[in-house]
Amino acid sequence: MLSAEHRTLVKATVPLLESGGEALTAHFYTLMLREYPEVRPLFNPANQASGAQPRALANGVLMYARHIDELEKLGGLVSQIVNKHVSLQILPEHYPIVGACLLRAIREVLGPAIATDAVIDAWAAAYRQLADILIAAEQQCYDAHAAAKGGWRGARAFAVARRVRESDEITSFHLRPVDGGDLLAFDPGQYIGLRVEIDGVEHRRNYSLSAASSAHEYRISVKREPRGTVSTYLHDVAVEGATLDLFAPAGDFTLDASTRPLVLISGGVGITPMLAMLDAALKTPRPIHFIHAARHRGVHAFREAIDRLAERHPQLRRFYCYAEHAGDHPAPHAVGLLDRETLAAWLPASRDIDVYFLGPLPFMKAVKRHLQELGVPRAQTRFEFFGPASALD
Repeated sequence: MLSAEHRTLVKATVPLLESGGEALTAHFYTLMLREYPEVRPLFNPANQASGAQPRALANGVLMYARHIDELEKLGGLVSQIVNKHVSLQILPEHYPIVGACLLRAIREVLGPAIATDAVIDAWAAAYRQLADILIAAEQQCYDAHAAAKGGWRGARAFAVARRVRESDEITSFHLRPVDGGDLLAFDPGQYIGLRVEIDGVEHRRNYSLSAASSAHEYRISVKREPRGTVSTYLHDVAVEGATLDLFAPAGDFTLDASTRPLVLISGGVGITPMLAMLDAALKTPRPIHFIHAARHRGVHAFREAIDRLAERHPQLRRFYCYAEHAGDHPAPHAVGLLDRETLAAWLPASRDIDVYFLGPLPFMKAVKRHLQELGVPRAQTRFEFFGPASALD
């Protein structure tokens, strides 16, 4: 039970988390991944190396400590965490491991003068409260997935039915269940969890579903990352007929019903969830502005598909921005970075619009800032992160 004294002690650590939270969480991951190898498949080593995972956890721990009295102020953070956990099959037995390592990291990083027994007891109670909330919410998702038509619990074997090269870097994989059964319907914008074994080591990753929901197959479109263990495996090894284990679709970055004009803004491989959103939106009469930024023509995936949709649907306007352009055809609508002036020219005249955006973190920070400066209501903008959740501000 989280007492008033516990809450006071947890809130007292907020200044320390603001200044040193990332050092604490980096130590936490070092401890956990070294001493509990069974949880290593749940984490992407690239996110550890870049510091993205410790930064994301530090932000989450800080937010939780700040709002320990008013958890409703965490907003969508809890839902985002739950969906990520469900997509990777985080289970109740994982939580004691995380709790033990977190408390040990607090004690070792803050030191005994600050991390007294009373402080550790307070954080233990706070962690139990959070774990209970997450476990209960995740169990509801697992149960719902298992009970739904075409749904399942745990891993399900899928075969690569078809591969399609979409650009110099991105390949699509059409995946069909080996058991031949129906598939769980998903909301546009959601992702699946994927499990593969490479050289005897298990890895789990999330990939956005890049085509409309189908009763027979899922499509993911994967960018080959320079040092990406799983993306390289998929590109080089997952030939047609290969089998992959999938976890049921999850994610809360989904297209809401609305009659307002819709703007979809993506950078690079961030285009993938936008494709399912676009397909759904084209079934409605709402105007759609599709804006995509790429480094150059060679890495621009799905251009021809979007162009064909625009020819058939007058409600769809599309705009492309390339950082580099060597004069090859077809040309983009703008060259350089997607700046505020370009974005202003491509948005609908009214700022009463719904905007969804996704891409590399610097791109998203710039788009978020531009939208605010152009007067788009903050409540009508939605964004998602590939990898650990980060703060854009």
